[in-house]
Amino acid sequence: MRLGSGTFAAGCVVIEVLGVALFLRGFFPAPVFSGAERQAESPAPEPSAGASSNWTELPPPLFSKVVILLIDALRDDFVFGSKGVKFMPYTTYLVEKGSSLSFVAEAKPPTVTMPRIKALLTGSLPGFIDVVRNLNSPTLMEDNVITRAKAAGKRIIFYGDETWVKLFPKHFVEYDGTTSFFVSDYTEVDNNVTRHLDKVLKRQDWDMLILHYLGLDHIGHISGPSSPLVGHKLSEMDSILMKIHTALLAEERDPLLPSLLVLCGDHGMSEAGGHGASSMEEVNTALVLVSSAFERKPGDVRHPTRVQQTDLAATLSIGLGLPIPKSNTGSLMFPVVEGRPMREQLRFLHLNTVQLSKLLQENVPSYNKEPGFEQFKVSERSHRNWIRLYLEENNSEVVFNLGAKVRRQYLDALRTLKLSLSRRAAQYDVYSMAVGTVLVLEALVLLLLSVPQALSSRAELDVPLLSPVCSLLFYLLLLALAALHVVVCTAADSSCYLCGLPWLAAGGVMTLIAALLCAGMSALTRVFAGGKCLSQNPPQSTSRWSELDLLSFLGTVGHVLSLGASSFIEEEHQTCSDHKAELSVLAALSLTMIFVLVQKRCSLTSKVAMAFGLLGIYCYRAAIGNVLFPWQQDNKDISKGITEARFVYVFVLGILFTGTKDLLKSQIIAADFTARTVGLWEIHSGLVLLATLLLRPHNLPVLVLSLAIQTIMAQFVWRPLRHDVAEVTVMHYWFGQAFFYFQGNSNSIATVDISAGFVGLDAYMEIPAIFLTAFATYSGPVLWASHLVNFLTSEASSGSALSHACFCYALICSIPVSVYIILVTSLRYHLFIWSVFSPKLLYEGMHLLITAAVCIFFIAMDQTNTKS
Repeated sequence: MRLGSGTFAAGCVVIEVLGVALFLRGFFPAPVFSGAERQAESPAPEPSAGASSNWTELPPPLFSKVVILLIDALRDDFVFGSKGVKFMPYTTYLVEKGSSLSFVAEAKPPTVTMPRIKALLTGSLPGFIDVVRNLNSPTLMEDNVITRAKAAGKRIIFYGDETWVKLFPKHFVEYDGTTSFFVSDYTEVDNNVTRHLDKVLKRQDWDMLILHYLGLDHIGHISGPSSPLVGHKLSEMDSILMKIHTALLAEERDPLLPSLLVLCGDHGMSEAGGHGASSMEEVNTALVLVSSAFERKPGDVRHPTRVQQTDLAATLSIGLGLPIPKSNTGSLMFPVVEGRPMREQLRFLHLNTVQLSKLLQENVPSYNKEPGFEQFKVSERSHRNWIRLYLEENNSEVVFNLGAKVRRQYLDALRTLKLSLSRRAAQYDVYSMAVGTVLVLEALVLLLLSVPQALSSRAELDVPLLSPVCSLLFYLLLLALAALHVVVCTAADSSCYLCGLPWLAAGGVMTLIAALLCAGMSALTRVFAGGKCLSQNPPQSTSRWSELDLLSFLGTVGHVLSLGASSFIEEEHQTCSDHKAELSVLAALSLTMIFVLVQKRCSLTSKVAMAFGLLGIYCYRAAIGNVLFPWQQDNKDISKGITEARFVYVFVLGILFTGTKDLLKSQIIAADFTARTVGLWEIHSGLVLLATLLLRPHNLPVLVLSLAIQTIMAQFVWRPLRHDVAEVTVMHYWFGQAFFYFQGNSNSIATVDISAGFVGLDAYMEIPAIFLTAFATYSGPVLWASHLVNFLTSEASSGSALSHACFCYALICSIPVSVYIILVTSLRYHLFIWSVFSPKLLYEGMHLLITAAVCIFFIAMDQTNTKS
């Protein structure tokens, strides 16, 4: 089968995308829950003390009402640091002298909202795949505090982030959800929550009130933690907490149980304003429990204890008199029950250790050899002896001392059990990972073996596919793979994704693997056969690498090696509002330079549209307060800039439409070479204008440098020195990678600027938001790929240039992806697998997906050139 090298490369990349998706499906497995079986289970009774009666029911609740005030992105220093002292005086008073318990709760990555809500309420450790699910949260099927509370007849009211409504449908007797993704809004999104407070706090018909405020998180995404808006928002939150606490105290009466007010964050905030990764600023969140049940602090006490965020689920369950969620991996925050009688303390700790030991038994085959399980059994025996002694001598000092010893044993057992469970939180679907890896490697091998033919002058190659498929080897391989599939699926202890697929789909995957393997073996045979034929004749020339070839090879190797680093290397930067005047001048100069660099090859209509679009971008940045007009001296009249941004979108679409029209014109008039080159450049200009709108003002000089380098390299390097297509493609690829990092991105999820997805939008719209965020993140690689098409198309001798470029682009991207999959597989039990390696794997998968899109675009342009 004869294929163009571009089409062949695109097909290989698509296969690799399929392989990476299958690998990720195994690496980030969907959690499997069996919680429905234990919903009706009776609570573990108090350890038996012979014939004496024991507590067999759940302990009564400690609190009559619970209010959870969750402030999105409330990192610990916003409460316990200088900002808290300055902007949250009432909270500071409660922390230092009031009836409260203060904690620094550590959130595990990924530090995004939906997984953190799950951790708070289930006590489990959500998988990294929840980063993707965060965009559209499914119903939470795992056992959790909210479901338990509803089953116990408690009335729950919720206001705030609509993620809760998606996770817990039909759980709230009253709710009002607001979208969490429209980050341009940091006022109305909180006002929509606060407007319900006065009415609800006067009512007595609820048991739990959950409030999720989003404004602080949105301010972080827009302008970072150093923004003056942060202080105003913290003051607003402090006044809300004071209102709630005052209302709860006014309701409390002597016969009633006290209320509990929980102030917490779901995650922190990086110094750049984002979150999702594992820096200290992102994982450390504030957690303050306020209740008259706690002793008031005698003096200035400000030493918050460190706990895990997952510990809140067990604590809330005990406080509400509910069973602890079955998949909980956290432990009771002991200071909450420290004031209770010793027997109650031990009862609470026993319930927690029983639950963790059952979870350990379900997940660890050799659970009885685990230190935590052995400690639990020892603690339970000591507890049984203590109960016998307690029933005989109620007030003896010996009883108290022995109880304190049992308490220490339980606390030690809880710590060890938590450690054992956290080590086994990652359950990999190795079968799916292996199949995905095989697909990726087979596609890479085919690309490598096809290099001589693919880069020949004809840009075509014989793909050895049809003949192997008709061979006996193919059917033998297919039979062997099918037998292997049956054996794995029948012998697997845990569920495999591939085993759950219909036989037709699984058979298609096996057929593809067998066909690619036969094709690779056939291509390898041809290479060896060709080598033997050549060896019969004396060599007339030796293959020599140029300096640029060597540099490209070393760059690829270096990139692959850098992916194995166990930490991130990134440059954090921030432009403070104090330098707004300087930033305004820099932004104006950058916009002027962008116009000079881009407009030279555009039509008159596109030049005018570009000028007005760039002017609109400055107006947009001034409207939202990033820059100033010469006559503007302060931050007054700051708006969302929706009108100004939509004004720019009109010109972006106009330029893209003009470029597309010129391309269609070149299709009709085959000889119209000028229309095709102008059309492609106008599409490139439209993308530049869109990137200029979405990027932060301090990144505009970076965009100018990118465009200037493109101009200089094309004018003074690539054309005069007559570099071949492969060299030019490799240089474009690496420049695109470099500017991906130059614009502030890194291999950390926290550096994704999601605020770019809401430029010009007045409400959350999923598809536009995802597209704009992805384009802003990968604008560097996209603009360099677009420039590559323009450069190769403008060359007179570019008959097969785009096919060669597509092949080289696919090959140079496939190598690091393939190697990194193997690397991640071998490091899957590494300490930093979820905090460092997993985000890198997601980025590499996204790069491969973009490469597939780039190759398809190259092929489309190549077909246009061929027809012309």
